[in-house]
Amino acid sequence: MAWFALARVLFVAAVAYAAALLQPFPVGLPANIAVALVLSALVVFFESRLRETAVTRVLGALIGCAIGLAIAHMIVAGLFWADSGDRRVEFLHSFTLIVLPYLGLVLGAKHGEWLEPARLISLFRAAGPLRRYKILDTSVIIDGRVADVCETGFVDGTLVIPQFVLKELQLVADSADSLKRNRGRRGLDILQKIQKMAGVEVVISDLDFPDIREVDLKLIELARSLQGKIVTNDFNLNKVAQLRGVEVLNVNELANSLKPVVLPGEIMKVFILKEGKEYNQGVAYLDDGTMVVVDNARKMISKTIDIVVTSVLQTTAGKMIFGRYIEAGMPAPVGAPAAVEKEENGRARVRTAAT
Repeated sequence: MAWFALARVLFVAAVAYAAALLQPFPVGLPANIAVALVLSALVVFFESRLRETAVTRVLGALIGCAIGLAIAHMIVAGLFWADSGDRRVEFLHSFTLIVLPYLGLVLGAKHGEWLEPARLISLFRAAGPLRRYKILDTSVIIDGRVADVCETGFVDGTLVIPQFVLKELQLVADSADSLKRNRGRRGLDILQKIQKMAGVEVVISDLDFPDIREVDLKLIELARSLQGKIVTNDFNLNKVAQLRGVEVLNVNELANSLKPVVLPGEIMKVFILKEGKEYNQGVAYLDDGTMVVVDNARKMISKTIDIVVTSVLQTTAGKMIFGRYIEAGMPAPVGAPAAVEKEENGRARVRTAAT
């Protein structure tokens, strides 16, 4: 950074010396130097802003401005028949020479990402299916389940890891808090695991949005620019992205949709782990973490028992199953005979239909 400061000082000194030597304005030596210092300060300000802008956007802005200027000159040349002495015609010429380069500058900077080498190469390739981008956020990387989903082959397209997400992971991994440090290191290990998987394409994106400070908003803008989807398990990011018109793949919603369907009246075998909050209740958990609350099972803690499902409750946090333990000698639940239903794969299963 020291040589940046030295270059700026030399630039300001050179502009001030040129103004003192040439004195372009008839206002005296001090005033000329002051004007030169103001102009050089403006140039340094714009340089500091442009330094954080992607090179492709700067190049796109220059190309767009040049094209707009060329079109403006052609339009002015085509109006040779107009009275050049008319002030309205002069204003039209000036307006055209200002507006078209400005529009080219703005549009070129906005679509400068098309000048990236990967985009340019894709223009000369044979037409094929568009790449489908899945952009991973920090929370889903640390969670780790996305690696298991990728390993099964259910995720297609290209996984995009933004540089600002990697930076956030590194900050978490370098945290003084041991819990945060372990989470960050786990996230980096998950990324390495995904990169080594066969058939999974992983791209590290250098696209950044310096004007946006929040990582979640940067993810949304990146998804817009790549026309991709955000993979996350963050509830707030999910809602904000949907409000802004960006598609989201939520790992928690995927996990909930894959839980087995349980209907009232079915018989289940569960292991009672602890007592419940209400009187004579026991609590069990399925393999996927679903909580099962069982009536009449308080004395069956640390035992595997058969229960009959009484109801199923779906909440924002997941699914809860309520059941009842049938002790020996108690009457079995009243229900219809077992019904045989054929599934889509052609196999049959038997379930007890609840009344």
